[in-house]
Amino acid sequence: MAKAAQAVRKEPWFAYFPNDYRWSAGVGIAYSTSFWGSSTMGEVDRVCRKLKGKIGDDDAWFAEWVSEADRMRALGMAAARKKNDLSAAAFFKRACFYYQLGERFRTPKDKAANAAYRKSLDSFKRFAALTDAPRIEHVEIPFEGKKTLPGILIHARNTRKRKPPVVVSFDGFDVSKEIQYILGAEDLARRGMSVLAVDAPGNGEAIRFRKLFLRHDHEVAGSAALDYLESRNDVDAKRAGVMAISLGGYYAPRNASMEHRFKACVAWGAIWDYQRVWQDRIAAAYKTALSVPGHHLEWIFNSDSTEECLDLLADFKLDGVVQNMRCPFLLIHGEGDQQIPLADAKNLFNASGSKDKTFRVVKGTETGAQHCQMDNVPPYAHEIFDWLKLKLGA
Repeated sequence: MAKAAQAVRKEPWFAYFPNDYRWSAGVGIAYSTSFWGSSTMGEVDRVCRKLKGKIGDDDAWFAEWVSEADRMRALGMAAARKKNDLSAAAFFKRACFYYQLGERFRTPKDKAANAAYRKSLDSFKRFAALTDAPRIEHVEIPFEGKKTLPGILIHARNTRKRKPPVVVSFDGFDVSKEIQYILGAEDLARRGMSVLAVDAPGNGEAIRFRKLFLRHDHEVAGSAALDYLESRNDVDAKRAGVMAISLGGYYAPRNASMEHRFKACVAWGAIWDYQRVWQDRIAAAYKTALSVPGHHLEWIFNSDSTEECLDLLADFKLDGVVQNMRCPFLLIHGEGDQQIPLADAKNLFNASGSKDKTFRVVKGTETGAQHCQMDNVPPYAHEIFDWLKLKLGA
């Protein structure tokens, strides 16, 4: 019998929608994080099949993902009424993620977007109350006087230490504390470390409902997180690490360089000169690899123009900052990253003042060589978590 002809896929990474980087990146996150129960293949495929004739229509993207999230949420409510807590928790976890996956491309945020996001937050809280995963506590972190930053504290497991080490986990350009959790925080907690996932200015609840916009001096959030942890008697704030993903490749190194109470730093994806990155994107009229629509930049800065945004980005540079880093440093970056070039990662690594530093380049021959390993997250998340376990003494 003659073999059937096989189509040759030319893309260097998994692309559900080969002609749309942004949509494919979103689906890649969904498939990769399914390892931690954020999604199922059938549910993701059901949504994407409905979208195949509407590629680039962000209104359709929003509607279909919110519809699937509503379906999951209804199933969760029904399971909870029957006292099937673990089933309900699983449904609520997927509902939370699907709401946020749908909402991420809708900027500026209108009433429909905010309503979906609020349902995502409520779904996560319902998941947290019903799951048997590491215990999750919603916390408020005092910030600049009367303000607070919203966070979730995932408590360490598999340890006898009364005060285990703790990792402060920050967002990226378009991430949230709930997505930080979905990116494997429960596996970090299973390694004997607590995790404080924070929506800092410019992210998650902090920007949507508290009007805390993006700012370059991210260490103000890092210092606030450490001050808060020092007030608790169930974590060891003297053994605290900082970790962040994507634009977090700016946040985490800056925090570790400016706030020396951090004892380890992970940049999950590199940033070197973020102003130059956006100059290139704007010059290309946003027809380049972007995780969200280009106008997200103006919303996150509360700005009316790209020119003002570029001015605000002038301080988003790590040269002259990371030379002051003293703690152990892990930088992981994909060789095939289409958003941030590998050259930026090399510059960041070489400039870091840490004497204990590791540069993990995920090669093109490995799955996971794309931006922040979003084409295969779990193996590299586990590498990061094992490194933190070693450096923080968990």
